[in-house]
Order: sequence, then C-alpha cells, then structure tokens
Amino acid sequence: MLKLRVLSLVLAAASASAQVPRTADGHPDISGIWQAIGTANWDLEDHGPEAGPFYQLGALGAIPPGRGVVEGGTIPYKPEALAKRNQNRANRWKDDPELKCYMPGIPRAAYLPQPFQIVQGTSVVLMAYQFASANRVVNMGKPKEAAVDTWMGTGNGHWEGDTLVIENTGLNDQSWLDRSGNYHSDALKVTERYTLTDRDHIRYEATQDDPQVFTRPWKIAMTLYRDVDPNATIGEFKCVEYAERALYSDLSGPNAPPETKK
Repeated sequence: MLKLRVLSLVLAAASASAQVPRTADGHPDISGIWQAIGTANWDLEDHGPEAGPFYQLGALGAIPPGRGVVEGGTIPYKPEALAKRNQNRANRWKDDPELKCYMPGIPRAAYLPQPFQIVQGTSVVLMAYQFASANRVVNMGKPKEAAVDTWMGTGNGHWEGDTLVIENTGLNDQSWLDRSGNYHSDALKVTERYTLTDRDHIRYEATQDDPQVFTRPWKIAMTLYRDVDPNATIGEFKCVEYAERALYSDLSGPNAPPETKK
C-alpha cells in the first residue's frame, strides 16, 4: 500500500512538472531563458566532423558532426545561389558575420550556442540575446510594416492556439543562417513558431521564404531548452573587442590600400 502511495505521488509530481504554465490571459507562458543544444549553428544540414582553421587548436577548433534540422534534408537553393553558398563556405573562416560580431539575424539567433531570454507581454514580446547584446521587440498588436531593413528585422506576432507565430520581414541580406555559408537575400520572410510542449521545452520551427535564393519555402525544426537554474541569467557578450582584427584586417598588412599602410 505504501509503495502504491509513493508511486502515486511520484506520478503526480511528474504530471505537474510537465504541465504548460500559462499567463493570466490563458496563453502558454514562454518567459524564461532558453538555449538550443545541437550543431545547427555549424550547419543546418547533415554534416560530418571537420578540422578547424588552425591546427594549433587541435580538437578544440574542430567541427563536430551533426544531424540536420532541415525538413527534407536539403536546403532548396537555386543553382546560382548554391554556387554563392559554396563560395561562402570556402571563405567562412573570414566572412562569417558571427565571426565579426555582427547581430545574428532571424532565425539564427534562436540556435546560436548562447542563451537568450524571452519576456512575454500582452502587447509585445521581448527577446534579448546574449550574443552581441542583440535584441528585438515582437509586436503582438496590429501588424506593422518594416520601415527599413535591419539585422533582426521587424516581427509581428499572434497566437494560433497554443503556438506563438512570429512573421519576420525587413531583414537585411548581411546575416548568414549558419557557419557553413548558408545565406539569404533581403527578400527573406521568416515565419517562426514557438510551441511550449511542457514547462521546460519549446518546439521551435522556422520557415524561410526567399524567392531570390530558394526554389520554394523550407522549414527547420528543433527543441529549445529552458535553463531551470533558479539563478539563471544571460550575461553580456559584447564581442566587438574580440573581433577587431577580423573586422579591420583588410585595412592593415601587405594587402591594405596604400593610404592605410603604416
């Protein structure tokens, strides 16, 4: 009898922890600190291990293998766009915007190997990212058009049942989708879907629609994990000072323009 009672208490506790928390207006409460765990930031598609750019780093600089997060397995590039992606990949150790501390753009901000925080309100949803102090404010009211193209775009959100849907437009063409050179144009529209499957997990999906680069819209999907530490917070990673040589290397050394050489 005692064993049954203990088992019942354990099951009840497990059931309670799995319940989806909700705000006063009944929507799932996704406020918290979240992070993707995986290798999507290295490459959205299936990829094997590779050596890093500097042999001095040994295994520390190597690329880990990873399972792709692209629905169908392959990003549907137009032929000329695929050639540009391959060129990006060949030059990734100097051209990746992440390397230069530029803001990550959408959807890449969600799966960088650093946490981000969601603060959920009724009229706006704030997302603050540790990397490069990037942030965005998602409008939950009447949709607004993007005034200008920016790194993080203009986001308009709404609820479809228990899923937060954010339609992002006004993205510039400077960000990459991962470290492997996958990219987009400034015609990109990203539709994100955040579904809280239980208290500590979000099913994250993002559909990319860019007729200048891709033959059709395509989707990625992954899990975001809540940092359950009661003292969890995001830190400051103002990375410009770490990226100065990458940013300005073309302005110094033997290949610099004559007027900049010292």
